[in-house]
Amino acid sequence: MLLTGVAMAAPYAAMVIDARSGEVLHSRNADTRLHPASLTKMMTLYVAFEAIANGEISLDTQVRISRNAAAEPCSCLGLRAGQRIRLRYLIRAAAIKSGNDAATAIGEAIEGSEAAFARRMTRTARALGMSRTTFRNAHGLTEAGHLSTARDMTTLGRHLFYDYPDYYNLFSRITADAGVRQVTNTNRRLLGSYRGADGIKTGYTRAAGSNLVASAERGSERIIATMFGGSSSAARNARVAELLDMGFQRAPTRVAVRRPARPQYAGSAARPATPAPTVTAVTRSLIPVLRPVQVAAVEPEVVAPDDDLLQALEAEIASAVEEIQAAEAAPEPEAPVTEEIAVADAETAEDVVVAEALQEAPQDDADIVTAAVAAAIGDVQDVDAVPARFVPAEDTPRPVINTIVPEARPVPQEPVVITRLSGSGNQDWGVSLGKYGSQFEAERVLLRTALAETSALNGTLRRVRSGNGGYEARFTGLSEDRAQLACRRLQARAQDCEVVRP
Repeated sequence: MLLTGVAMAAPYAAMVIDARSGEVLHSRNADTRLHPASLTKMMTLYVAFEAIANGEISLDTQVRISRNAAAEPCSCLGLRAGQRIRLRYLIRAAAIKSGNDAATAIGEAIEGSEAAFARRMTRTARALGMSRTTFRNAHGLTEAGHLSTARDMTTLGRHLFYDYPDYYNLFSRITADAGVRQVTNTNRRLLGSYRGADGIKTGYTRAAGSNLVASAERGSERIIATMFGGSSSAARNARVAELLDMGFQRAPTRVAVRRPARPQYAGSAARPATPAPTVTAVTRSLIPVLRPVQVAAVEPEVVAPDDDLLQALEAEIASAVEEIQAAEAAPEPEAPVTEEIAVADAETAEDVVVAEALQEAPQDDADIVTAAVAAAIGDVQDVDAVPARFVPAEDTPRPVINTIVPEARPVPQEPVVITRLSGSGNQDWGVSLGKYGSQFEAERVLLRTALAETSALNGTLRRVRSGNGGYEARFTGLSEDRAQLACRRLQARAQDCEVVRP
């Protein structure tokens, strides 16, 4: 009797809205800040769904249970410190059983500590427009400053329905497998007695009384009703049923659906969010196009002649010109050679020596000129066999000879062909959806999944393989990145999957 009296003292508040438009159909003390109790877990689950959808964590992540989580007062799943359990089971336990230990474990897995997770819950509440809500924990047990309102919790219930419809069915399950045991829904009485009811969440503490956010659908109409401060679960259910009836009576049959805007994903404060990869489906084959190739200009390479060679060359040319001019039978001499000699076709200093000397000397002196050139570049073994006039002296002045080297032309490169990636190559990864009892069932799951995730599974092949244990449903023809992305997307839809290597 004492407990009942304490519970009855909890303040009453209520809010009813048309979920399609967000229109308020009824409110009372809707902005009074009260203890939300386990309605808190609605935000815990919202943040978890958000983290999964953005690749921050996976449904199959193995969460290690801390001493802090294991020590939470019940209602609880009965988790032990050091135990490991998949995130999907913790989500089921928090949504259906309202497990406090599961809620704390979810927060610690995502943010590292329950305090950091509570701060993230409050940030998310502000982004959703819940201006009068502050969270201090992930489970909702009474704590100073841990407060919300009927209006804010109604807003959160509407966002859960519209922002994460793939997870919303959790709230209507009467029982579920939570990994360590089966759990039963704390809201099963309303779900079983009120036509169209499909969620959302109950809550109770002595400070809060019996709280409930409920949603029901009849035809094209959907109503969300919130109540704080019920004296008992039975009284709470009866009052919420009345609120839902009121909503269906006041809501118009037809109304434009205005979905609430999903808040921008901010990610973890400790680990900044990484944008999810964008997958673009190729709808048609593009014609390969030649891309112009930029060829860098090639500077001509100038080879500096050897100093000794230049000295010998100059002396020999001067001497040869004098002899030719003095000979009577010689052809008309060429113009005198100046100190600057240009040989257009020469590529090296050795070519300059040979060309000039052979042009200026008589035919019978060709051997002498060649010997002089060889002596100059050091290619003869018997230097004494070369006339002394062809061997350069050490102190002979060194004129400047400008050798004009042909301009180097850039070598054209092969044009680059740009085309789309082939469907073959490293496209042998797959995504397995598990094994089923019949080939028909496996094919049905593949088809349903392909229709639900057209962007992630576009262009894949659906295959059913029979083997020990049943018929495996598998998508093939994916790259590793696409397979990983597709599996994450499917897991966000509560579809078990596994990436299969080539």
